[in-house]
Amino acid sequence: MSLYKNLFKQTLIYGLATVLPRMISFLLVMVHTGKLEKADYGETTILLAYMVFFNVILSYGMETAFFRFYNSEDNKKGVIQTSTISVFWSSIGFLFLALFFRKVISNCINVEIEYVTYAIWILVLDALVIIPFSKLRAEQRPIVYAVIKIGNVLINMILNLFFLLYLPDIVIQNPEGFLATLYFDNFQIGYIFLANLIASLATFVVLSPNYLSLKWKFDVQLWKKMMLYGFPILIAGIAFAVNEHLDKIILEYLLPKKIGKSEVGAYAACYKLGLFMVLFATAFRLGIEPFFFSHSKNENAKQTYATITKFFVIFGSLILLTVIVFADLLKIIMIKDESYWEAMKVVPLIILANFFLGIYNNLSVWYKLTDKTKIGAYISIVGAIFTLLLNYLLIPKYSYMGSAIGTIVAYGSMMTISFVLGNKYYPIPYDMKKISSYLGISILFSTISFYFFRENYLVGILLIMIFTYFIYRNEKETLLRIIKRKA
Repeated sequence: MSLYKNLFKQTLIYGLATVLPRMISFLLVMVHTGKLEKADYGETTILLAYMVFFNVILSYGMETAFFRFYNSEDNKKGVIQTSTISVFWSSIGFLFLALFFRKVISNCINVEIEYVTYAIWILVLDALVIIPFSKLRAEQRPIVYAVIKIGNVLINMILNLFFLLYLPDIVIQNPEGFLATLYFDNFQIGYIFLANLIASLATFVVLSPNYLSLKWKFDVQLWKKMMLYGFPILIAGIAFAVNEHLDKIILEYLLPKKIGKSEVGAYAACYKLGLFMVLFATAFRLGIEPFFFSHSKNENAKQTYATITKFFVIFGSLILLTVIVFADLLKIIMIKDESYWEAMKVVPLIILANFFLGIYNNLSVWYKLTDKTKIGAYISIVGAIFTLLLNYLLIPKYSYMGSAIGTIVAYGSMMTISFVLGNKYYPIPYDMKKISSYLGISILFSTISFYFFRENYLVGILLIMIFTYFIYRNEKETLLRIIKRKA
């Protein structure tokens, strides 16, 4: 039990580093949807979607490769040095190239060149802290990791509030003051990216000692092995970006120009309600990924992985049901402008899709531990194909609902394929009877609540209580053992 205690302790801290910033970001959703028209919010979303693709490219699988070789190589300093130097020079090369072609990029994606410039600098600064953050996780320093991550988001939030809410009022009251020089009309999108840039710069400054103390010794042979391991992760990352963000880009292109960005804005705002599941899955992954690698040689490793996955499904199923029951309350809190609410029908699909993705991440341990990352890339490519195909077929007729359907089919297929192949190459004794029952009942209850008794919270709460009792009845012995062990 001490093994699980340490795991969940780290997951809790990493979760705090993920959940608290994302909870703060909820405030930004409120601010952005309150201050931006749907079309402007759509444009912001589209540029952020492009940034996700370049984030994946600039990391090129080196983060996962770092964990793999940090735990398997005796020369851990060599792993840190080689991966840091690799990411540093690739980021600097991208910076000069992207700045040179920024006007071309701006024209291609139909976004103002100022916003593109901000995005380039943000991408580079974020790439430069990938290995320093990975080092903190590998050295099991979750508190430091959490403090820096939370600090980044706090700076971003404070600057967003200042630029979008307080600066306009200050300028009205004192138009000749110094702060008036910082104000520009119709520059809300620019302020959002400027705030992000300053936060990324602050994070880089805090982690810059990693570069100052680095012995710039590059191991070419180790780098080749890391690149060989990481390249399939890059392909998988691009495929994930396709699954998660390409729908926003395609929506703009496939819908009429007059409504394209507005539809993207409404869809993106309601999509944010799926963030609760993303928070849970991300926090779990951050705590679990180093654990999977460091405990892979233990005799009971497979049984441990099976137990962890079962509890992930238990908690995830409860989150799925709870968020869907209270979705219409959450929209009032998060999305002040009612014009965005038209896309609320996508929420159950998006939450379930993110749950499938979380399960897939837990199942994917088999190809990471057996160095079959190519298969992981192939699985992601299958998901990306579903995303592309269904978006192109369904968006013209069903708009963002077609995007939501594409997302859930993509992640559902990836989860299923990974489970089937995992049983073949690295069999893990999952308790499929319980896992299936938890997943199935939560989906059934969520469907009943949202589509038949929507905003009937008496029925919704009753369904949550029934499901919670079902979990307790099935896991009573395990829970009692944990309670006794703590006592």
